[in-house]
Amino acid sequence: MTTVTSPMAGRAVGLATVRDPVFADSLVGPGAAVDPLREPSVARAPVDGILVSVHPHAYVVVDEQGHGVLTHLGIDTVQLGGEGFELLAGKGDRVRRGDPVIRWDPAGVEAAGRSPVCPVIALDAPAAALSGVAEDTDVDAGEPLFRWNG
Repeated sequence: MTTVTSPMAGRAVGLATVRDPVFADSLVGPGAAVDPLREPSVARAPVDGILVSVHPHAYVVVDEQGHGVLTHLGIDTVQLGGEGFELLAGKGDRVRRGDPVIRWDPAGVEAAGRSPVCPVIALDAPAAALSGVAEDTDVDAGEPLFRWNG
C-alpha cells in the first residue's frame, strides 16, 4: 500500500469537479485534486521515489512499488510556457515525501485565466485500488490524500 499525500496546502476536492475531462473522467487514473491556497508556494513530492517526468506545470514520481503519481499544477497551465514556475528538482532525482519539486504561485495562475486546482493522480490505477480519498476537506502539505492498495 502507498499513501499519497498532498503536495500543497489547500482544499481537497473530488476529481469530478475539475474543469478538464481528462482528469474529471479519470482518463489517466483516479485520485483527488487540491484547490491550493492563493499564495506563492512549493509543490512537494507526494510519495518517496524517483522523478521520472518533470515539467514546469507537472511532475510524476514513481515509488518502489512502481506506482506512478502525477501532480498537475493547475489546469491548462502548459499554455503558460513555464511562466511563473521554477523547477527545484530534476528528472531522475530521488525524492522523499515532502521534498520541494516546483515553486509556483496559484494566484498568478488564476490571474492568467487558468484554474489553479491541482489533480493528484494514481496513473493507470483502477478506481477500486484507491481508498480513503480526501474530498471536501482542508489539507496541509504532507497530509494523506488517498491510499493506493496493491
